[in-house]
Amino acid sequence: MKLFSLSVLYKGHAKVNLLKAAYELSSFSYFQRSSIQEFMAFTGALIVERSVLGNRSSVKEKDYMCHVHIRDDGLSAVLIADSEYPQRVCFSLLDKVLDEFSRQVDDREWSTGTPDSIRFPLLDEYLSKYQNPREADAITRLQAEVDETKIILHNTMDSLLQRGEKLDDLVQKSEDLGQTSKTFYKTARKHNSCCKMM
Repeated sequence: MKLFSLSVLYKGHAKVNLLKAAYELSSFSYFQRSSIQEFMAFTGALIVERSVLGNRSSVKEKDYMCHVHIRDDGLSAVLIADSEYPQRVCFSLLDKVLDEFSRQVDDREWSTGTPDSIRFPLLDEYLSKYQNPREADAITRLQAEVDETKIILHNTMDSLLQRGEKLDDLVQKSEDLGQTSKTFYKTARKHNSCCKMM
């Protein structure tokens, strides 16, 4: 699971404006990174441009997922991840980014701002922090713990079933032993009846 790009854009009446972006492209070769970064910025702007206000959606392209959240006021966020990354965590991150951005950056800068003029260092922090969804998101962490507990319980049931088969053998042997003991007791009683004192 990997996040590659997280960007904040503004969908105005005339055009889409990229306000800030963060990238994690270390899995690509050094010579590919600038082209991939440009492609991700272009893709994010295109998705925002073609989507309606108040929309959340995900677009699949080969092994990548582009998640977008466009608020009614035009402020938008795009997250590009691999297809394995949990969608619920993506939209949780997008909500958090949009809330923080609108608190820290004046809305008058949204239509004219550029990635160089907008200060929003949290974007890089969020992209780094959310690389592992288990650590960043409490619900994902709890779900992982529940899944691990299921595995432990399943392994325990398997061991009980194996043990249960052995217990069945022991129970059968004890029943056989019980019959042998009863026969021995009856025989011993019969033999000892002549020695009974009156």
